Amino acid sequence: MINNNNNSEVQSEHPGTAGFFLAASSPHSGDWLQAMPISSCGLRLDDEAVRIGVGLRLGLTLCVPHKCHCGALVDAQGLHGFVCKKSPGRPARHHALNDLVARAMVSAGIPCTKEPLGLSRSDGKRPDGLSLVPWEAGKPLTWDVTVICPLADSYVAAAAREAGSRYDTIRDAILTCARKPT
Repeated sequence: MINNNNNSEVQSEHPGTAGFFLAASSPHSGDWLQAMPISSCGLRLDDEAVRIGVGLRLGLTLCVPHKCHCGALVDAQGLHGFVCKKSPGRPARHHALNDLVARAMVSAGIPCTKEPLGLSRSDGKRPDGLSLVPWEAGKPLTWDVTVICPLADSYVAAAAREAGSRYDTIRDAILTCARKPT
């Protein structure tokens, strides 16, 4: 049972539904609906993306329940596709964001390279990008794109209590990692 800001109650079997309704009622949650559909800026959504976005926002049925190729059951809301380790969308979203960061750097007049070779952290991972000019204290800037999914089980319980809590938890984790020395 979910009590939203309008004091109406909604029942759902999905554990993330409370979080969806809280998120949908939070400030600026619908700003994406007001974006001008400018293709050259990457702001144009195709009909399927709009259908899924609106369906997720309203908690509608998006697909026929089935078994994923990873073995998990997919419910009618189709949320498993966002968290499935075998989903082809995961690397695509990561690469799209990495391209966006690199284009922003170049637009700002900062030459950079994506996925630099020969540069790795102490844990064996390498950054997604590197500025080709010194950034601070004679060292180049590196970046690492992290694509999170607020629908992951580890965030759902917190989201059902407070709108935006998933993002606060994720932001804090990312900032903690960013502050660790390499």
